Amino acid sequence: MDTAILDHQTLVVRCRSRLQSGQATIRDRFLDEGDAPRLLRERCHLVDEVLCDLWHGLELPRSLSLVAVGGYGRGELYPASDVDILLLLPEPPDDVLTAQLERAIALVYDIGLEVAPSVRTVAECSHAAADDLTIQTALLEARLLAGSRATFQEVCAELKENLNPQVFFEAKQIEQEERHRRFQDSPFSLEPNCKEAPGGLRDLQTILWIARAAGYGDSWEDLAQHGFITGEEEAQLKRNLGFLQRLRTRLHLHVGRREDRLLFDYQTALAQQLGFEPTATRRASERLMQAYYRTAKEVTQINTILLLNIGAAISPPPDLLPEAISERFQNTHDLLDVVDEEIFRKHPGALLEAFLLMQQHPELQGMTARTLRAVWRARTLIDDVFRRDPDNRRRFLEILKQPRGVLHEIRRMNQFGLLGRYLPNFGRIVGQMQHDLFHVYTVDQHTLQVLRNLRRFLAEEFAHEYPLCSELISDFPRCWVLYVAALFHDIGKGRGGDHSEKGAVDAAQFCAEHGVDAEDSELIVWLVRRHLLMSTVAQKQDISDPDVVCAFAGMVHDERHLSALYLFTVADIRGTSPKVWNTWKGQLLEQLFRSTCRTLLAGGQAPVRQGLIEERQQQALRLLRYFALPDSVHQRLWKQLDTVYFLRHSAEEIAWHTRALHYRTGVDKPVVKARVNPQGEGLEVMIYTRDQRDLFARLVGFFARAGYTIVDAKIHTTRHGYALDSFMLLDLSDRGSDRTMISYVEHELTARLSRQSPPEAPGSGRISRQVRHFPIQPLITIEPDEKGSHYVLSVSAADRPGLLYTIAMTLAAHGANLHTAKISTLGERVEDTFLISGGDLGEAASRIKLETELLERLKV
Repeated sequence: MDTAILDHQTLVVRCRSRLQSGQATIRDRFLDEGDAPRLLRERCHLVDEVLCDLWHGLELPRSLSLVAVGGYGRGELYPASDVDILLLLPEPPDDVLTAQLERAIALVYDIGLEVAPSVRTVAECSHAAADDLTIQTALLEARLLAGSRATFQEVCAELKENLNPQVFFEAKQIEQEERHRRFQDSPFSLEPNCKEAPGGLRDLQTILWIARAAGYGDSWEDLAQHGFITGEEEAQLKRNLGFLQRLRTRLHLHVGRREDRLLFDYQTALAQQLGFEPTATRRASERLMQAYYRTAKEVTQINTILLLNIGAAISPPPDLLPEAISERFQNTHDLLDVVDEEIFRKHPGALLEAFLLMQQHPELQGMTARTLRAVWRARTLIDDVFRRDPDNRRRFLEILKQPRGVLHEIRRMNQFGLLGRYLPNFGRIVGQMQHDLFHVYTVDQHTLQVLRNLRRFLAEEFAHEYPLCSELISDFPRCWVLYVAALFHDIGKGRGGDHSEKGAVDAAQFCAEHGVDAEDSELIVWLVRRHLLMSTVAQKQDISDPDVVCAFAGMVHDERHLSALYLFTVADIRGTSPKVWNTWKGQLLEQLFRSTCRTLLAGGQAPVRQGLIEERQQQALRLLRYFALPDSVHQRLWKQLDTVYFLRHSAEEIAWHTRALHYRTGVDKPVVKARVNPQGEGLEVMIYTRDQRDLFARLVGFFARAGYTIVDAKIHTTRHGYALDSFMLLDLSDRGSDRTMISYVEHELTARLSRQSPPEAPGSGRISRQVRHFPIQPLITIEPDEKGSHYVLSVSAADRPGLLYTIAMTLAAHGANLHTAKISTLGERVEDTFLISGGDLGEAASRIKLETELLERLKV
């Protein structure tokens, strides 16, 4: 064997052994002491030594340079981070040198380092840096490890000569904005990325990159010396950085690979490792995440202030005289500026005045850095005395009443800690997680999402999204009452008990203290207390039943309460998660709203059922005439249907069924018809067949295997023993192919029903991570309806593949007949309601047995 190869093998073995033993020592020391900055430095130093040893053993040309770049160049190497290295050449390599370099990189991998290597000449580095912001940034932190200092310094000189601080600053700002948008501009997702998300490590690194490019140093101490931050802010930055470094280091070690997302899978273990203990009301993981959110919030605050300060220093604005706005504030380059940095300490009420002025002066594009810093420092001035001041109470209410800027200024107040200081109970929900498996934001961020949605209804450019909401809110007197209700609707979470009741108490106190009149106070408190009412009725009760609508109308009292609740419900559901809202829920809510409007106009009285049925039948017949069908087309089918059918189906649905079945009402072959939902997304499927055992389970299994979830089911049995069932289906995989699936559903389901095949269970699939880590104990209730002839089965459980099929088979085993099914999926949780009868449900012992079996089978 070639002597050089033997030497290289020996070198690799030596370097690998040194790397492994060194990393084990560093890891063990960290686990004992918890000093993350020390681990980052020591791992970096260890890799320096190993790479230099390897480099010297390869005998490469002396004109080459081995350079550390990126995070490695900065001197920070997390346990699973890539090692970014640059092999720098003075000139393009020949074939011999190319082979040597390829061998060198292979040996680096052989010693066990996860490297991100690049090979460039000095000229290539200059060209690449000019075109690529990432390369320019990496070279900013370049550090010579071994080889030619002259070659390395040539690259540094080229970079310095060609680097334009103003262009770099603007590019980095755009890059940060784009990165933040990938994370919905919020650090408050329930599984945040501690490196890339807003408030993560990258936001701190961005500040130092810009400072270095502008010549203001490369550390927080340097920024303090240049006057960009105070000593207090420097200490705060270091605390925040230390927390994020410890968290990311623990995350890498716990997962055993590079992972920057704080997934549910890891949160509990990380909380234990970082010393967070559970309390009577909160898990250790919740306490960890609240600490993370508070840190991320402070990082976003200081990032905003520092970038404004550094940007102004890099490119000073024109020397124009400020324009006076008020006694305490002025317009400086279209930014709100304090006349005196101590103004808030002298006049604490000016804190709220600043946000009010931002709304009242549309020419203002933001606040100056010194104003933001002064606001941040003065937040602790908001105490009981401040909150009791009548002028401050008036200003706060005025902020909510302004025609523009409500969302922006409330968000800014929350970002800089003022909102939680002014409303102390709101401060308690800042960064509070929600493990109900359908919210994807912390409580405070969800609240601001609801406020955003309400404000969005008012914007003309978004009127096409929710036309009814836009119409209602444009005519709604004093919209600000909705915003107050939004701030308080979830403020009671995390305190135990019914959060709606606790929020109503807080809202009532707020209204009393702020002089809100009796009418508006009553509406605000009612909205907070009943904000879940409309979604519960729409998704769990039979809203085609006039008695249900009449009872709901009695609870909402009048049209103003109804409009407020409808607007609030849409905004609330839309503010939980992008997955929770769908057009079917929108249809249900709008149907309930319009039905209730008609009931209120009729004096709150339910329409006479027979009159309602006759009206619906006449509407259906008018629709049938468009298809040139004889006037008697409906008779054979309708004489087999009871009044419940006509109450539960719209005139349009009745006409569709009649058109499909008018000549097939007595045939033995099943009839299956499908169509795209006329009101929106999904498929509507009608099945007409002789009633048969386990029919519902058969249908549920088929739809699940076809990739659909059932959101609504109406089950009927005709007088002559036929099942006439209707299903509303949504595509689980969002294939966008509903129309192409129509023929498949009609053909395949007809064939299976004709063969009377036994029920086929859908695939088991995988349970989501959220359900695994935050399991929900299923809740089952079976209660008689008002007439005592049927029973309402309510199921609340974690969603999982085949859940509805399991329920259907359990009901079939007990001989229960299903009449309607209301299927509501809230993220990873389902809340389903079934109207059932038959079997031995009349006996309490049998109902208890059914409940027990369902509980057992629905456990995850």
